[in-house]
Amino acid sequence: MSDDDRYDAGMQARRAVLGDQHVDRATAGTTAFTADFQDLITCYAWGDIWSRPGLDRRTRSCITLAMLATLHHDNELAMHVRAALRNGLTVDEIKEVLLQVAVYAGVPAANRAFAVAQQVLSEEGLS
Repeated sequence: MSDDDRYDAGMQARRAVLGDQHVDRATAGTTAFTADFQDLITCYAWGDIWSRPGLDRRTRSCITLAMLATLHHDNELAMHVRAALRNGLTVDEIKEVLLQVAVYAGVPAANRAFAVAQQVLSEEGLS
C-alpha cells in the first residue's frame, strides 16, 4: 500500500471513529511543527492499525479504553469514550471495560477513568 493509500485509509477510519468535527478541529490546528505528527497518527495509528481486519472497531475501542484508563491518559480517554459510543459500545459495555481495569490495573486507575467517562456520558446526555 502506498503512503497516499495509507493516509487515505487512515483518514477514513479516523473520521469514522472520532467524527468529522473532532478530526477537522485536530487537522485545522496543524502547524509546520505538528504536521509530521498528524501524518504519523493518520498513517500509522489509523491507516495501519485501526484499519486492519483482525479486530472489529468495537473490540479495538474496548482495548483502547482499557489501555488509556490504565495509563491515566484522561484527555485521550474522554475522546475514546465518545469514539466507543460511535463504534456501537453501550454505556453498560463501557462500564464493564472500566470494571475490568479496576481488577487488572487498580482501583485508582478505574476511579479516574469512571470520572472521565461519567463526564463524557453526561455531556452526551447518557447518564
